[in-house]
Amino acid sequence: MNLASDIVVIVIAALMGGILAHRLKQPLILGYILAGVVVGPHTGGITVSDVHNIELLAEIGVALLLFALGLEFSLAKLRPVRGIALVGTPIQILLTIAYGCAVGRWLGWDWISSIWLGSLISLSSTMVILKTLMNQGWLGTLSSRVMIGMLIVQDLAIVPMMIVLPQLNDPAAGLPVLGAAAVKATLFLGAMILLGTRLLPRLLAFAATWNSREIFLLTITAIGLGVGYATYLSGLSFAFGAFVAGMVLGESDYSHQALSDIIPLRDIFGLLFFTSVGMLLDPSFLFARWDTILLLVFLVCAGKGIIFAALARLFGYGNVVPLAVGLGLFQVGEFSFVLARMGLSGGAISNDIYSLVLSTAIVSMVLTPLLSGLTTPIYAFRKRHFRHEPLETINFSESGLRDHVMIAGGGRVGMYIAGLLNHLEVSFVLIEQDYRKVLKAKEAGFPVVFGDAGQSSVLEAAGIGRARLFLLTVPDYVVSQAIVSTIGTLRPGLDIVARAEGMEQMKSLYESGVAEVIQPEFEAGLEITRQALLRMEFPAAEVLRYTAAVRRDLYAPLQEDRDDRHRFALLRGIAGLLELNWLTLKQDSPVVGRTIGDLGIRANTGVSVVGVMRGGAFHPNPSPQFRFEEDDLLAVMGKSEQIAVFQKLAEN
Repeated sequence: MNLASDIVVIVIAALMGGILAHRLKQPLILGYILAGVVVGPHTGGITVSDVHNIELLAEIGVALLLFALGLEFSLAKLRPVRGIALVGTPIQILLTIAYGCAVGRWLGWDWISSIWLGSLISLSSTMVILKTLMNQGWLGTLSSRVMIGMLIVQDLAIVPMMIVLPQLNDPAAGLPVLGAAAVKATLFLGAMILLGTRLLPRLLAFAATWNSREIFLLTITAIGLGVGYATYLSGLSFAFGAFVAGMVLGESDYSHQALSDIIPLRDIFGLLFFTSVGMLLDPSFLFARWDTILLLVFLVCAGKGIIFAALARLFGYGNVVPLAVGLGLFQVGEFSFVLARMGLSGGAISNDIYSLVLSTAIVSMVLTPLLSGLTTPIYAFRKRHFRHEPLETINFSESGLRDHVMIAGGGRVGMYIAGLLNHLEVSFVLIEQDYRKVLKAKEAGFPVVFGDAGQSSVLEAAGIGRARLFLLTVPDYVVSQAIVSTIGTLRPGLDIVARAEGMEQMKSLYESGVAEVIQPEFEAGLEITRQALLRMEFPAAEVLRYTAAVRRDLYAPLQEDRDDRHRFALLRGIAGLLELNWLTLKQDSPVVGRTIGDLGIRANTGVSVVGVMRGGAFHPNPSPQFRFEEDDLLAVMGKSEQIAVFQKLAEN
């Protein structure tokens, strides 16, 4: 019962640690590591009796982690940021390894330990970053896409690292072994591409035909662990084989179901892995070496942050992206624990170095939400006090701008709005920092300012002192916050309409003083629903009432403390009770030849004739003297029962 009792102790401790981490808004893995420290051999109280057996089970956790990573891997996710992800990330890893090696040598470590240090700190935490981005409402921004793209490639880098790093202990003897491992890995990949891509998906499809979730789960687990064990027997990494198996299955039609089924099993064995990581951490060591740990945390966070920010700038990303990437990816990742365990078991690093790196990783993870949250105020401060960007005005009239609309962002949304305003002859100006988009606006003949809308000088050049309205079409939440902050300083009270990607962003922008916030995905989904209901012949009035209620439920809680917005939401809901109908007058219609005033349409039916289409020409808001003719197309508005009365009048 020793192993069974150990697992029970670990699961209960991990549950308590996970609850504590969740309450403190930290990643669950930190709670698991803390649980491992509590039940480990270095602390008193309830202790796991056989750490070695738990470590063996933890190896399955590592394999399942990489198997699930392979299932999730998709080149499509990297396409929008493929340059910095596929090229910049390997450069970042190499630069960080060199930097970590220099830090290790400065601390007096030998070359092998220093290289291991660089490798361990080169990886960032996917789990921590995703949780931080979701909590701060940044998912969907350009900064988040860059970070996620780099994290995907970093996670893939764990596979070659697990092959190469163990050979560093004896470079002379290791080179032939490394060469043989490279040949084996190439042959294995070739076999998986030629045979695995045909055999494994068919095996999964066959298991799916049994309509048994248990058999399907056993099949995908057997594939992941079985292929991993086959690579282990051939002299390669167990985890490497599991990753490749997951990557092959990721291209099958059943990949999403396989991933959803394997995640609970992965999380349970992953719990054992992260708990076993904590068992090797000696609390007395932390208290004895706290000064070294804090120094290492500072060096790692500062060095990695600078490397990430510089690479983002080098690959052409401007505005807030370099700052957000640097303050987001500075921490040490969870896959570093996998490498650290391998280095410790192979004798490449000592237990002291392992404890130092593990402590550094934990502290850096805890610091991530705090430092990442500084992105917005730091960016706003930098834009307020450092004004380096070029400033150029294009297609401005000689009389200048007055009572105009300002549009921040010359992307698809901004250009579409500009086109509509131009057609309606409404005065406006675009503000854009991407010169390619500036050239498109110039070719369209739109007035545009080349610069960053977060700078007061750019806003002043665009005439913010005389503007009537500000439209913020920039999708990046951090940039939007900085622009709103600058507008609040230069022109308090100016109405701002902005876009947001989620509820947290909407709430934050409203709190910053934005007059109206639009969520594009919500509006698109609501419009698709409206069209679907209309095509299924739901009554138009019912559809309008439904969509108005849904929109009110989304926006009203965010606007309830603002009387003007509350009234606007109420009016919009009342408007939803009205129905706009089109009616064609036939030759025998009793209203043909008569005027609106003669018929007393408003008084007798309650509807309003808001427009008449005649001979290709539209007559809006016709007067009481307007006389109806045959084939007129009338636009009438009112409640559904009122429209029914008018329709009966027009057809009798």
